[in-house]
Amino acid sequence: MAKIKKGDLVVVISGRDKGQQGRVLEVLTETQRVVVEGVQRVTKHVKVGQSQRGTRTGGIETVEAPIHISNVMLVDPETKKGTRVGYRSEQVERDGRTRTVRVRVAKRSGKDI
Repeated sequence: MAKIKKGDLVVVISGRDKGQQGRVLEVLTETQRVVVEGVQRVTKHVKVGQSQRGTRTGGIETVEAPIHISNVMLVDPETKKGTRVGYRSEQVERDGRTRTVRVRVAKRSGKDI
């Protein structure tokens, strides 16, 4: 199970984009990769073609490529630096029933994520 989820703020810890921050747009669990906004931008050549609403323009586009999940680290909400992720179990009562819920915790500050 991945500790990083869609919408999390992460920082790149290795590679050519080291130090950059961005939001996770997509998590690809089968290949253990994430797509981060503004990170790992590559150029893609797009052929002129037709779409449902008319013609699509071609040319060179820049898109975000997936980056391995081990090369990103979650940003601590309190210190704004990279942190490891831990879990804490909590008892939550809903509809008269008590359930155990796992809550993600930043190891650097101890705050909930």
